[in-house]
Amino acid sequence: MYELDRPAYFQLLLLIPLLWGLFAYVMHYRKNKRQAFASPRLMMILAPYKSTAALVWKYVFYSLAIAMLSLALVNPRIGTKMEKIKVQGSDVVFALDVSLSMKAEDVVPNRLDKAKQIISRTIDALGGDRVGIIVYAGSAYPLLPITSDYSAAKMFLPTADPSMVSSQGTSIGQAISLSGRYFDDPSVKNKLLVIISDGEDHGEDTDAVSTAQAANARGVKIYTVGVGTAKGGPIPIKQNGIVTSYKKDIEGNVVVTKADSQTLKNIASAASGDYIDGTSTATVVNKIKDVLGKNAKNEYGEAEVIEYKDRYQWFAGAALLFLVLDTLISFRRSRMLSRYNLFGEEKPQDED
Repeated sequence: MYELDRPAYFQLLLLIPLLWGLFAYVMHYRKNKRQAFASPRLMMILAPYKSTAALVWKYVFYSLAIAMLSLALVNPRIGTKMEKIKVQGSDVVFALDVSLSMKAEDVVPNRLDKAKQIISRTIDALGGDRVGIIVYAGSAYPLLPITSDYSAAKMFLPTADPSMVSSQGTSIGQAISLSGRYFDDPSVKNKLLVIISDGEDHGEDTDAVSTAQAANARGVKIYTVGVGTAKGGPIPIKQNGIVTSYKKDIEGNVVVTKADSQTLKNIASAASGDYIDGTSTATVVNKIKDVLGKNAKNEYGEAEVIEYKDRYQWFAGAALLFLVLDTLISFRRSRMLSRYNLFGEEKPQDED
């Protein structure tokens, strides 16, 4: 069993045919220069110990060194043993606000894309935890059920858009209520709901804070991440990626949507969590990692893992060896070896 750590470095092998193309050019150039300077017989008299085979060997060693260096950078890893490990982690559900206000561009590129970036980077940082995704606006819908398949999570995430939810507005309470379906396994100890929103809550049928308290009573901790600014911004209406207008109210005034961090803080406080400013993606990721690291882990069963060991050292050593051999090559044949004419080169004849 083996795996290649960085297969992209195989592209270095493309240098080898380029190297031999250079070799062919150099040999052709030298031949033309010699012929222009003197006849082959005279050249053998003037430089009887000049070795052309040495240049061939140099290029051979250069090629082998490049090949070995490429393999060293690719780093073949050999499986040495297989063992079973317990899969442990926490259940993390992301509730992503996809209301129209999340299209505001008071953060770059806009609030919704910033929220997606935060979720994607957080998933990249997880290890052993299961994830789920909810999208919500005026109502809430499951986008991804709880899973340990991170690639599936990152595949579904870009599809989240305001058009997915027919009922616009922002009802955070409905998202919290829906998360209960994700956390219905009584054996799961740690349940973390991460709400990423600009904080605007227009839900009239559900009080988000009281819903958060009820969720916390069932063992769910809620962390909220705020995206957007207090100054706010208009909501662009685009066609083919070009802004054609801005969302307006019934009186024809441009709507300015402002982030409401206080609502998010109240929700987090009601559910034993915390509010995180989403301005810095790295800060959010590190905070969530820290929270998960302190939680007791759930056991999800066992998985077989292969222990691999790096073998780049062998190829790095071989590359170094070929470079050392290259330094030992002389362009002058020794007088003793020249008697044997190992490469079939023409030797000058003594004049009578």
